[in-house]
Amino acid sequence: MVRHFKILFALLTLTVILTAITAWGEEVVRLHGSTTVQKRIMDPGKEALEKATGIKLELIGNGTGNGLEDLTKGACDASMASEEIVDAISSMKAATGKDAPADLKANVITTDLIKVIVHTSNPVTKLTKEQLKGLHTGKITNWKEVGGTDMPVIVITSHLGSATKKVFNKIIMDGEPYIVGAIEVETTRKEIDNVVQFPEGIGAVSMGFINLPGNEGKVKIVETQEISRPLMLITKGEPSPSVKKILDFFNGEGKKYIKD
Repeated sequence: MVRHFKILFALLTLTVILTAITAWGEEVVRLHGSTTVQKRIMDPGKEALEKATGIKLELIGNGTGNGLEDLTKGACDASMASEEIVDAISSMKAATGKDAPADLKANVITTDLIKVIVHTSNPVTKLTKEQLKGLHTGKITNWKEVGGTDMPVIVITSHLGSATKKVFNKIIMDGEPYIVGAIEVETTRKEIDNVVQFPEGIGAVSMGFINLPGNEGKVKIVETQEISRPLMLITKGEPSPSVKKILDFFNGEGKKYIKD
């Protein structure tokens, strides 16, 4: 009996040691930041990437600005960003009040389109830049002013650290503030859900989110000028060998996993 116990104990000890060795030798890459990059690129390709490279991805979608702060603190290996690097730095400043280091490098993977969304019952099909600007700044307060029905406009947008919000504000609103009382939500999914809830609502989200399972057909896309931005990983200096493997994968065979 004692002999059997010793054998069992030895086997358990060996298992613990082997597990520790495997965990210690595992190549882990931590990516924090843009939920758009996470949902459009990293999540769809994660399994294939890990199989092809042996890298284990740890993803936290906490917004471009917060992800960049995590990078500067050393809390992640690269930050996911969904805007130009100069704007990402500004997003970090707005979200955290902190300045970014000078050695940041943008590693672009693909581009993304931002689409304006309304409730499926809204008859409006097309909006000019000036109309969009007016709707979001409060200069236009009723849908009938842009060819819609007689109902007030409810603006729905993302949180302060959202790159999508910042890109839209820069390109369409010329940096002017959103109307007081605009509904701010924590995630893009909630932005879509709020537009679904309010017939008066208008939002602006990544096309990749609209195409995610469960979101297709929930909202109506309004025709506008093209609103695009880069999707990237930001690194401190040149990418580490592990991060470079991720970039090479999604710029090569991993392209097929990137959601439109």
